[in-house]
Amino acid sequence: MTTSPAKPPKTLIRLAGKAIADYAMIQAGDRILLGLSGGKDSLSLLHLLLHFQRCAPVKFELGAVTVDPQSEVYDPSALIPYMADLRVAYFYERKPILRLATEHMDNDSYCAFCSRMKRGIMYGVARREGYNVLALGQHLDDLAESFMMSAFHGGRLKTMKAHYRIDAGDLRVIRPLVYARERQTASFAAAAGLPVIPENCPGCFNMPTQRMHVKGLLAAQEQVIPQLFKCLLSTMRPLMAAGLKHAKGTAYGSRLGAIG
Repeated sequence: MTTSPAKPPKTLIRLAGKAIADYAMIQAGDRILLGLSGGKDSLSLLHLLLHFQRCAPVKFELGAVTVDPQSEVYDPSALIPYMADLRVAYFYERKPILRLATEHMDNDSYCAFCSRMKRGIMYGVARREGYNVLALGQHLDDLAESFMMSAFHGGRLKTMKAHYRIDAGDLRVIRPLVYARERQTASFAAAAGLPVIPENCPGCFNMPTQRMHVKGLLAAQEQVIPQLFKCLLSTMRPLMAAGLKHAKGTAYGSRLGAIG
């Protein structure tokens, strides 16, 4: 059986296309590996990239990788037959991350430890399988939360970058959802019946985090200031492009947002 990719809403297509254009994320011949957690955001990005792969004027290859941390409360193995049905190259990596966190974590948070471990594993898969780009599903809400946490707890103006080359120099990381809101990926995932895996970050679900407090703060402020995230995006733009060369859109990128 083959599953047909879901058609993303035009709003998400436009926002992802504009982000790809603004930060020159995709280039001809790229081999893109998507970090697929099974959450609504990475699944939404999967179908957006499949849409662009079918419709965009520049051709690229797409694969996906899932890191299974071997937790009792998070089992992403349902993604294996789903990805087989979509006929997307798929790599499923089982690693005892939560056990390693318990044994080796010092003054770090579960989220930080798990994030570093997963990122290292994904880099390894990309290199092993010949991919040159890693695509991640963080959206505007994630960037705003990171910005506020960095200011509140680190005393720095910093957030996630939209597109950058890792220190080793051999891989690029892109975040095509940086203009999209979390509620938009949630709406798409629900409407399309995407196979969202619940509790896709078990360490965070089991203990309160600074990020959850900031998420609540931003939600409360948005009720008072409806343009809050638009203003935050404007503030964060220089940080999102920090260190990125040739950040202007290509002919390919400028046409992505118009593809319906």
